[in-house]
Parts: sequence; C-alpha cells; structure tokens
Amino acid sequence: MFEPPAPERLTLYGSFTSSSSYKPMLFLALSGEPFSFRTVNLKNGVQREADYLAVNRYGTVPTLRHHGLTIVHSNPILDYLARATDHFEGKTEQDRWHAREWLSWEADQITNIAKVRHFARFRAVDPVIVDYYRPPAIAALNVVNAALADRDWLVGDSCTIADLGCWGRMVFMAEGGFDITNWPNIVAWSNRLKAMLGFALPYDLIPKKDREFDA
Repeated sequence: MFEPPAPERLTLYGSFTSSSSYKPMLFLALSGEPFSFRTVNLKNGVQREADYLAVNRYGTVPTLRHHGLTIVHSNPILDYLARATDHFEGKTEQDRWHAREWLSWEADQITNIAKVRHFARFRAVDPVIVDYYRPPAIAALNVVNAALADRDWLVGDSCTIADLGCWGRMVFMAEGGFDITNWPNIVAWSNRLKAMLGFALPYDLIPKKDREFDA
C-alpha cells in the first residue's frame, strides 16, 4: 500500500534501475527541492499491482504528485518541475521551447540507448533486435556530441531540463556497451554535470526504499 503524500509536497514514484526515474530524481537533487520518494520495485512487478495502477494507469515509472496533480512520464514531469520551481528553465522564451524540443527529440532518439541497455541487461532477446536499435542509438549520441562541440550546455549558457533529460537517458549507456570516450564532447558535458552540487549517479541517488528528502 502506497502512503498517500501530503498534497503540497512533491512526491516522486520511481525505481532505482530506471533511467526515466533518474531524470526527475536528478532534477530534484540538483535543485535542492524537498520531496518524498516512493519506490516502485519493477523486478517484483509492483508497477502492475492495483495500488500503483491507481496512481499511474500505465503501470510505468516515474509518476509525480503535487498540489492534487498527477503527472506521468519523465519528460512531462521535467516540464512541470521547471515551471513549478523555476529551476533549470531557459532564460528566454525561445530557450524554454528549445529545451522542450530537446526533450521531445530525446523521447524519439536517445531512448534507443535505453532500449539497447534494457535488452542487454534485463531481457534476453535475439541479438538481431539489439543490432536494430544500436545504430540509431549511436546516431543520437553523435547528434548530442556535435551539438556540444562549441558550447557547454544544450540550450543557452546554463544547465536546463534539456541537459537533465538527455543525460538522464544516457546515464546507463555503458550497460548497453557504449563507451562514452568515443564522444569527447559528451564526456566534457557529463563532467560539468557531475561537478554540480547535489549530483549523483542513479545507483547512488535513487533509494531502494521510501524516503523523505528535505532541503
């Protein structure tokens, strides 16, 4: 049974193995916002149980609840968090839309990295399937690497939800057999993210049990 959150408190439901959960978790860690975390054990099938389906009708993670709203899927959650907290927003109206364009593109393209990792680690499939997703995953990494050739961040001159969304999906790339050193601009960009106060990698950041995070 999931403990009902206080309506005014940010409450994130997620799993420590999920790059989708990591994206809003990283946002909250870097922003210093207080929030509650509710773990959803994907390995045990908690996402398919009635209690969780009452929270998220898709049976997926993450889910955010705040002020009576329920928001599902990582990129809409990043969008909401940026609007609600004013952290990691673009400085201009164009930058704000540009950041959200990156999130939409990430959902189409960088997600191929997560698919390769999923099949490599969690689900045994015919190697042909992995081979199908690997080229578009590499192509997506090439696009991000090129975008960072002459800039520190994907949008504007500071970290935005574009960076958190794209990096958050790439973070498990090594588990899919991708060597980050093949993309030197991504290496430098990831190091800038890692230097930010509050940064942590998924297995260090996302708890395996329910937890309260205070400012």
